Amino acid sequence: MTILGQPGSWSCQCLPILILLLGTDYEPGVEGVTHYKAGDPVILYVNKVGPYHNPQETYHYYQLPVCCPEKIRHKSLSLGEVLDGDRMAESLYEIRFRENVEKRILCHMQLSSAQVEQLRQAIEELYYFEFVVDDLPIRGFVGYMEESGFLPHSHKIGLWTHLDFHLEFHGDRIIFANVSVRDVKPHSLDGLRSDELLGLTHTYSVRWSETSVERRSDRRRGDDGGFFPRTLEIHWLSIINSMVLVFLLVGFVAVILMRVLRNDLARYNLDEETTSGGSSDDFDQGDNGWKIIHTDVFRFPPYRGLLCAVLGVGAQFLALGTGIIVMALLGMFNVHRHGAINSAAILLYALTCCISGYVSSHFYRQIGGERWVWNIILTTSLFSVPFFLTWSVVNSVHWANGSTQALPATTILLLLTVWLLVGFPLTVIGGIFGKNNASPFDAPCRTKNIAREIPPQPWYKSTLIHMTVGGFLPFSAISVELYYIFATVWGREQYTLYGILFFVFAILLSVGACISIALTYFQLSGEDYRWWWRSVLSVGSTGLFIFLYSVFYYARRSNMSGAVQTVEFFGYSLLTGYVFFLMLGTISFFSSLKFIRYIYVNLKMD
Repeated sequence: MTILGQPGSWSCQCLPILILLLGTDYEPGVEGVTHYKAGDPVILYVNKVGPYHNPQETYHYYQLPVCCPEKIRHKSLSLGEVLDGDRMAESLYEIRFRENVEKRILCHMQLSSAQVEQLRQAIEELYYFEFVVDDLPIRGFVGYMEESGFLPHSHKIGLWTHLDFHLEFHGDRIIFANVSVRDVKPHSLDGLRSDELLGLTHTYSVRWSETSVERRSDRRRGDDGGFFPRTLEIHWLSIINSMVLVFLLVGFVAVILMRVLRNDLARYNLDEETTSGGSSDDFDQGDNGWKIIHTDVFRFPPYRGLLCAVLGVGAQFLALGTGIIVMALLGMFNVHRHGAINSAAILLYALTCCISGYVSSHFYRQIGGERWVWNIILTTSLFSVPFFLTWSVVNSVHWANGSTQALPATTILLLLTVWLLVGFPLTVIGGIFGKNNASPFDAPCRTKNIAREIPPQPWYKSTLIHMTVGGFLPFSAISVELYYIFATVWGREQYTLYGILFFVFAILLSVGACISIALTYFQLSGEDYRWWWRSVLSVGSTGLFIFLYSVFYYARRSNMSGAVQTVEFFGYSLLTGYVFFLMLGTISFFSSLKFIRYIYVNLKMD
């Protein structure tokens, strides 16, 4: 199955993404709505099957021994649908608009013992199927399993051989579709001998009813008897917890820290005036604290190219994350539609590559970097290389197991083309602009040629302790909200509280900035001027806490299992933690830099 059948289909594939950016009046699902006349054929596409508790482990519906046409014809899919694991194909179901059908025969089948065992295994793993009618997904379980009693123990497995389709219409449009087995008795798959064939007759019914609802989006949540749970509501505990933490941290920084700084500045400036008759060396020998390291605090760090690349890619993901949330808030795409967020994220990532190139090259030139070409290559590789390696492992596991989550070759080439023709060139262009527009670093203090010796530091000022404190506090601000996000991405929940998500995202960045300033002040007070990388690592370690939470979620909060789902979960969870490290490390660094500039600009020195 391919998504690119002809050269001209490139524009057709990009059109939905352009619609997302232009923000047209896009009603969820309406662009795929077809207008029918009574008796017109309505195509039902079969899509995928998979274990209910493993959202990312999906297989093509026709991989099961089910009714299948002699020649399988696939539907042309968008990029987002392919990334979402969709593989739609035409089915044998014959449905006509507003025409009811009662128990029509779909096909007769003779199943071997191996095919019956395949169905039994699928039913025991709670396989569900997904069909699509007029861009409306309909889902149901493949079969029925019953466990009862301890002594004697009974284990019954049955296959649903009859499906009831319920469709609602308004005028000439289909508004709602669902499938039911409420009044159907499953066909038992128990007690079959190894050399015996099982004869099955699959049937279906279609019932049409008119509704007063004019648009699909007007249906209230829960009215559709959804197959997946929809229980996410505003969780005030998470919001109150985050707000209290933010107020405490901001109050700590604004009141306590600024009061200490005011006293420090007053004392240092007074000492400067009273000792103006003496030499600066004598003054240095009699002073202590952050004032004494003013000749070293702006000494450029080692591995400055890598530092600038981290800041550039972190700034890119800050813009990417903000853009996705803002687009969701503005209703520019329907997140319930297959692959909508995937398509938007890919396009935004490609377009925001210019930000990473600009920020990285601009700061690299400011701190005296000369190998700006190498800096651009490092910037463009800092995320793309780990992502490619992770994706290669995950995609290989999917491919080996026959999962529809394994991307076709044409989709891989399309994504590679987008990166080569859009992402990488924009990184280079942004780097050129950043290099040419870079002004001198303009440090408030002159840096001496010989670095000052750093006194021994107590254990609570070590890098490990700073990373623990700086990572745990931002994580605690989002820990409750993080559960709902994981339940959406790795579960069956549907998250639509984008206003709350934007608020929590702002809280996360605010907490990270405040913690970074506080930890940097404590570090400088101990006459340790190696704050450059420390500021990145301290708050960036929140990504490590997020990954550790993902391990806890997998073990205690989910029912995921199997090699396919496990590899995908931990692979992309590790990548998610890495992205948060880059984002929060960038926020932390620039907050510390702004703070250090402020306190040393207001310090009187010779």
